[in-house]
Amino acid sequence: MPLLLPAPGLWLRHTHTLPLGPLLRLPLSATPCLLWLVLFSAGLQVPVRELGRVLRRPSALLAGLALHLAIPLLVIPLVAYLLHTSPESDGGSGLVTAMILIVVMPVAAGATVWTGKGDGDQPTMVGLVLASTLLSPLTTPVLIQLLSPLLSDGYADSLAASGHLTGGGFAFVGVVLPCAAGVLVRLALPSSWPRQVSGVVVPVALVGSLVLTYVNASGALGSCVAQPRPLLLGAALVVAALVCQLSFVLGRCAARLLRLDPPAASSLTLDCGMNNSSASAVLITAALPDKPHLLLPVLAYGLLQKTAANRAVRARPRKIAGQEPLATGSRIATHST
Repeated sequence: MPLLLPAPGLWLRHTHTLPLGPLLRLPLSATPCLLWLVLFSAGLQVPVRELGRVLRRPSALLAGLALHLAIPLLVIPLVAYLLHTSPESDGGSGLVTAMILIVVMPVAAGATVWTGKGDGDQPTMVGLVLASTLLSPLTTPVLIQLLSPLLSDGYADSLAASGHLTGGGFAFVGVVLPCAAGVLVRLALPSSWPRQVSGVVVPVALVGSLVLTYVNASGALGSCVAQPRPLLLGAALVVAALVCQLSFVLGRCAARLLRLDPPAASSLTLDCGMNNSSASAVLITAALPDKPHLLLPVLAYGLLQKTAANRAVRARPRKIAGQEPLATGSRIATHST
């Protein structure tokens, strides 16, 4: 759709002013507004007592964080090895750089929407989004430093320079505040209202997540239309699909090894496979402004992870013969909001 109808997406990418009077004008940007909508929906769906239970016995939360940080170290070296013999003059370093800047990002906010859509473990999922985002100013530079030796010198230097761009301000304003607002609104509502309100907000947030992908794609595909590179496009799709599939498979296997119940298993799988591709696109634009083609694998991953997430929330781990699936640490009650 961005190729056929990019104009609305390009218009939404720009900041617009909303007149509030003869002297006051409020600047508005669609991207942060859409992120706020998705995360507000996530906070609105969190039963506060269950979230407190997760924090008191955080086994599933800690396992999810550990896996999310381990995925880049497991997947990226394999991808770099496979691309080393590619016909690209940089030995595939460009595509590897793009994939690094995807997998080192925090858990995507959209994972909370998919968790709610599939009746997953929403408190753990929101905790993973918040924790991974708050820790990203520390974890992202470390992961980048560990993976930089896989790249050629030019890309390694650019990747190292991108580490300082991941500050904590975005984590607080863009993630913590909207989630907290959703939780506070839920607390303020009468006990019989959260289900009805969520029934309206959650579908709207899912649409907002898809619109956000369209807006990012509209801005990034311009250079590809101006200078078509079909081989690069094909390579970007293959690499993004490989990394996405490996991440989800590792998450699914870990959930089975840990014997998680279906809601927790779904959340852990999404935690491993879904990354904040919007933040990745921002970093690539800032760190490598002369290489807009590297946005292609980011866009491909953003679309592929939504398709994989749709499958993950419908899948249920099979029971072990003669046993019930067990949750790590404690069984977290399934909820629907």
